[in-house]
Amino acid sequence: MRNQRGFTLLEVLVATAIAGIAIAGLIGSISNTANNAHKLTDRDRATLLAKSKMDELLVDPRLLRNVPLEGTFDPASTGGFEGGWRAVVTPFETAPGAGPGMWVVDRVELQIWWTSGGTRHTFELEGFRRAFLNKGDT
Repeated sequence: MRNQRGFTLLEVLVATAIAGIAIAGLIGSISNTANNAHKLTDRDRATLLAKSKMDELLVDPRLLRNVPLEGTFDPASTGGFEGGWRAVVTPFETAPGAGPGMWVVDRVELQIWWTSGGTRHTFELEGFRRAFLNKGDT
């Protein structure tokens, strides 16, 4: 009997089956990773837009207190992000007996919402700013 080199058909089939199972597992993992990355991308984009909107609200002295504000983000300028915001400015702290022209600490409450995969997601931010009381605020 001479020495034969190579693999038998059974060995090749077993190796192919093992490789197929491994590749199927890897493809499933890659799919889950891509899905998670998409979710994180939406959340990161919402976070950046929320920070930008909060900065706008904190520096705008013309905002009326106790009046809800809301709007949407333009998908064309936000890379396809479909969402919006809702905010309200309320007096948080004033000096005792404060009247018009005196300082007040305002609370700015901001809610960001967006849709992803048919599901609506939200989160809220809160910021504070120093401002002055107007006639109708007391």
